Amino acid sequence: MENKGISRKDFLRKSGLGIIGLNFGTMFAAGQTSFPAELDLLQSKPTKNAYQLKNVLLETGFIYDNEGNVIHTKTDLFTISIANGVITAVDANQPNNAQAIDMKGLLMLPSFKDMHIHLDKTYYGGSWQAKNRTKAGVKGMIAFEQDLLPSIEDQTQYRAEKIMELLQKNGTSITRSHVNIEPTSKLRGLDEVLKVLDKKKDNFSAEIVAFPQHGVYYTDSVPYLREAAKLKTVDFIGGVDPYSIDGAIEKTVDFTVQLALDNNKGIDIHLHETNEAGLKTVEYIIDKVNENPALKNKTFLSHCFILGRLESKKQEEIAAKLGDAGIGVISTIPFGRLTMPIPTLYKHNVTVYTGNDSIMDHWDSFGTGNVLQKANLMAQLYGYSSEFDLSRSLKIATANVLPLNDKGEQQWPKKQDAANLVFVDASCSAEAVARISPVKQLVHQGNFVAIDTFA
Repeated sequence: MENKGISRKDFLRKSGLGIIGLNFGTMFAAGQTSFPAELDLLQSKPTKNAYQLKNVLLETGFIYDNEGNVIHTKTDLFTISIANGVITAVDANQPNNAQAIDMKGLLMLPSFKDMHIHLDKTYYGGSWQAKNRTKAGVKGMIAFEQDLLPSIEDQTQYRAEKIMELLQKNGTSITRSHVNIEPTSKLRGLDEVLKVLDKKKDNFSAEIVAFPQHGVYYTDSVPYLREAAKLKTVDFIGGVDPYSIDGAIEKTVDFTVQLALDNNKGIDIHLHETNEAGLKTVEYIIDKVNENPALKNKTFLSHCFILGRLESKKQEEIAAKLGDAGIGVISTIPFGRLTMPIPTLYKHNVTVYTGNDSIMDHWDSFGTGNVLQKANLMAQLYGYSSEFDLSRSLKIATANVLPLNDKGEQQWPKKQDAANLVFVDASCSAEAVARISPVKQLVHQGNFVAIDTFA
């Protein structure tokens, strides 16, 4: 396909904004990405921060062969009206508005979401450095972090912003970030990340997990977790391998559950164990959520590698229990030689998200910042190569928002949907997944994100 990306220069020229456009370009250069009040002129009834996008390619349905198999995806051009951060109209007719922004037939998809990342500790933004391999096991890495974190503390804001920009370049402006809360960092890393999020509030947002990386009791993170749990900016209480780190599944999980309940938070726990303790931890968490229905659909198991070690009958049993309890799984997809049973989780209606986790830090050397690549990898691993299966695979990059439902009926975008949009150079979502199609434009809460300015 031809390159249909919109540079700032083309954007201003095509939009016909004149002097307004010059001011808009200045705003982009300064990092201000919300639209100016002058764009009220874009609708007949002026509305603050209102504008229109024309020549937007949207999926409208499936094309089937004689045997009922999906062989193509139908698309058409639409005009999208946006005001105050939400979609106000989806119109198949082309506008008479000369100032509507021409998207040149780029495919519009729900913006991507990275649901497991660590914004507070990374080498990214500095010089290249591979994973440190001198420390064995999670406890060895805890000791390593206790020395490392104070030495990189002054870089937290800069490097967190660089990760955010990497994500934005790849079509993501919404994340869930685990932030260390333990005796070494206390709440300092959280404070630094929140400063960056406030700075970028117009074009990036994050759910925050208070994460006791060094154990709840192993390093006595309890007082710091209690303090963090009181903050409105914290959304989830985290955890890591209760048995391996703290030596007690029930004590640690009970504390986490009660802290979440007392402060109306969700739960998101890292589980790396692949032994009997890992299975017991999963089963105990299922029991606790069933005892406390307020935690249903608010509890997540990150990684949960034990699921990849279970024989198929047990996988089915645990997946069914997770689905019934409303407990989600957040997977980075493959991990070494371990392949997660994602198709089984989907079969039992378990919410599955993905994320980059580490991006060039002391835990891992990889991480591209591209969750569309994660969708592509998932499709390859599980043989999702048909038009239909590839289109369904997009959901792991969008936190389960798809333009078409399984019947091929258009379900997104709709009026009043949040204007969190990504524009890719692809003919349909199946192609976007299969080819990891390039991101050309990102819109967050109605604000254009100037991704072409990021280094």
